Amino acid sequence: RDPISAKLVANLIAEAGADRVLTMDLHANQIQGFFDIPVDNLLGSPIFVDHFTKKYADCHDDTMVVSPDVGSVSRARAFAQKLHMNLAIVDKRRDKPNQAQAMHVIGDVEGKTAIIVDDIIDTAGTLCAGADVLLKYGAKKIIACASHGVLSGPAIDRINATEALDRVIVTDTIPLGEKLAQCPKLQVVSVAALLGKTIHNIHTGSSVSVLFV
Repeated sequence: RDPISAKLVANLIAEAGADRVLTMDLHANQIQGFFDIPVDNLLGSPIFVDHFTKKYADCHDDTMVVSPDVGSVSRARAFAQKLHMNLAIVDKRRDKPNQAQAMHVIGDVEGKTAIIVDDIIDTAGTLCAGADVLLKYGAKKIIACASHGVLSGPAIDRINATEALDRVIVTDTIPLGEKLAQCPKLQVVSVAALLGKTIHNIHTGSSVSVLFV
């Protein structure tokens, strides 16, 4: 049956002597409960909200937040609410692991800038399929953002090859190294200030919850 490897990792971290864990955008929120020590799971969305607020402050009617699949709707909805934008959803079918086929879009994206919001980009199959279907439905510009840019296997080639994606923004939770130079569409925003502020608040006994706003 399905292994829960994250529980093993949680136990290893605790046995190694850690008494508190600070994470960034866990792929499944339930993982936070696997730890027997306090865990603060930070979100990358405030960093992206700040980025897009500055860029699209006066374009709310012409810009939409897009969930790449039904499972990511709650994340995308919260993101859209903070930006005061409407939400669209890409309905897809996944035939095999790491392979996804986008089917259609729920919501009107015609003539609008679409911001795809996700927590991780691995092989970029879901991302590129979603961007292609958004372009098919009339989106004029498509931007993607995700906290973790794993970018494994054919990811860079896929992002470079698709004409649908204008830009892909990720944080520096994973060093991109040469991948950044190989893909001109990639842009990196830093989580350093958020992590630094959180660590400071933990050590001084200040509130950490204020950083989740």
